[in-house]
Amino acid sequence: MKNFFYNILAVCLLLAFSTALEAGNPDRQGEAGAYELLLNPWAKSAGLHTMSTSMVTGVEAMRLNVAGISRINQTEVLLSNANYLQGTGIRMNAAGVVQRVGQGAFGISLMALDFGDIPVTTEDQPEGTGSTFSPTFFHIGLSYAHTFENKVSVGILFRGISETISNLSAFGFAVDAGVQYVTGPQDNFKFGISLRNVGSRMEFGGEGLNVQRPSPSTLTSEELTFSQRAEDFELPSMLNLGMSYDFLIGTAHRVTVLGNFTSNSFSQDQIGAGLEYSLNEYFMLRGAYKYEVGSEDEIMGPIYTGLSAGATIDVPLRKKKDVDEVVPRLGIDYAYRATKVWDGTHNISVRISL
Repeated sequence: MKNFFYNILAVCLLLAFSTALEAGNPDRQGEAGAYELLLNPWAKSAGLHTMSTSMVTGVEAMRLNVAGISRINQTEVLLSNANYLQGTGIRMNAAGVVQRVGQGAFGISLMALDFGDIPVTTEDQPEGTGSTFSPTFFHIGLSYAHTFENKVSVGILFRGISETISNLSAFGFAVDAGVQYVTGPQDNFKFGISLRNVGSRMEFGGEGLNVQRPSPSTLTSEELTFSQRAEDFELPSMLNLGMSYDFLIGTAHRVTVLGNFTSNSFSQDQIGAGLEYSLNEYFMLRGAYKYEVGSEDEIMGPIYTGLSAGATIDVPLRKKKDVDEVVPRLGIDYAYRATKVWDGTHNISVRISL
């Protein structure tokens, strides 16, 4: 019965993969909104250019493949800050907690964008009024994942999306779902699939859409308030498919090779590969390259060059009293992604695992 279930799962995943190969739609590029859903504030997965669909675990899984949140020991707390396109003044701040309960896990994640202070301009004062404003882009995600016999994990996440300035706002909901499959003599082969950002259309509304104009009637000289309607927009949904294999060298060294395919509903598809080296799971180095299929235009092409790199230091906070004891660990992750303009994106995360 167990082998039958795994075979059915494999067939479903292959069908999803074959469908995704034809799913990209570059003709709709730029028609979606809430593109901050595609930004990754977490450093560990950012070092692999957000392509670790098959192997991501813990809090970071809520940004890529929610099935991975159940593959932790007990508890994980993660804080992160990212300098998005250094030189623009935009920052990403994120926090998340995952708690394992039996064979499942619950998680909550928060992310906010900090745009800094933007000058206020008007039709009468295009050079600025002297005042500033700062948009508020905020996400909250609630998730659950379950692992079956340590081989198959499935998960789902519900995310609320809020975009606000002083006189305009939009709100929407999105759902993420994912599967991870682990096999091999030492659980060293992993496969993952995730569907992200499937949800409601969003539309801006508020006083910012009201304008004062002269009355069209010649009987009065008073100005009238006209209310405009904003066009609604869809979310940038995507499908990720990834595989990875761990080459275990002795008891201390691990080299992981991974590949990933991303099908975007509103832009070109992406494909890439990465490599991660681990020494006793205390120190890790990683790097990756991602290519956007069919994107040859220097102006309209992706802002990232495709290269990313990162490192992790993850150490226990105290010595083990026995071999099987799980001790608290402190991890620090860093990632850099090169861009063709500005000075790249830098991520740093601090993680506590119990």
